Amino acid sequence: MTPGTRRQLRPTDVKRLNRTWRRNTENRLSLILESVTGPFNVGSIFRTAAAFGADQIWLAGNATPPTNPKVGKTALGTDRLVNWHEAVPALDAVRAAKEDGYHVIAVELTSDAVPLHEARLSRDICLILGSEDHGCSPAVLEAADETLYIPQVGRVGSFNVATAAAITLAEVRRQEWSSTPSPSAANESP
Repeated sequence: MTPGTRRQLRPTDVKRLNRTWRRNTENRLSLILESVTGPFNVGSIFRTAAAFGADQIWLAGNATPPTNPKVGKTALGTDRLVNWHEAVPALDAVRAAKEDGYHVIAVELTSDAVPLHEARLSRDICLILGSEDHGCSPAVLEAADETLYIPQVGRVGSFNVATAAAITLAEVRRQEWSSTPSPSAANESP
């Protein structure tokens, strides 16, 4: 690339690039939000889920629904792009995800959790994210097929739940896409 030739993509170019990535995406992806109550966290999770092509989100426990006006400020309408289910007991959400063919993984620090980068995520995955204060409930941890955690090297004990969702969703798709050639943004221009 010669100096001065880098430019931001135009909206049409971005749409073409995203369409190419969608064609390279086959695995289904969903989430269970167990008692995630912060409306800005829920809105951010919906927006990130929509960006990564999540099929559905089950709300569980006392999770805040996207109909809350504060959720909408962060979700910016993306809640209409992801099928979501009204809050149900968390174990019912896990059961529904398994019946729908998902491998259910809780994002939580447990004694048997595997590091995110070592988890086998290139299949139909449903991620469980727990409440901001207490994480996933013990019953949900037992019901999950496995658990994973996000390695950290700093002096902070945990990530914000919306940030944890974004990191994990990105890794799920990265693992799926790592076996296919990457579309080049430059090649997407007319």
